[in-house]
Amino acid sequence: MDETIRQVLAEYGRLAVDVDSIDENTDLFGAGMTSHASVNVMLALEDAFDIEFSERMLKKSTFESIAAIRAGVVEMTGG
Repeated sequence: MDETIRQVLAEYGRLAVDVDSIDENTDLFGAGMTSHASVNVMLALEDAFDIEFSERMLKKSTFESIAAIRAGVVEMTGG
């Protein structure tokens, strides 16, 4: 799962650093991801994992780190 998340971030996150160099708790917005890029990341994650993030998850904190994204994906996939 983390590999897929990192691939999505590498392609859509527009990070200022290499995604492989960041820790799972690194603030992705601090690493250069914009709000526009986070929407693209969200859409790509939905495609990659065949999920749809719930309305209550559509907030900055859901996409602020790899760990946060993983938790959201796990919640939406049921484990």
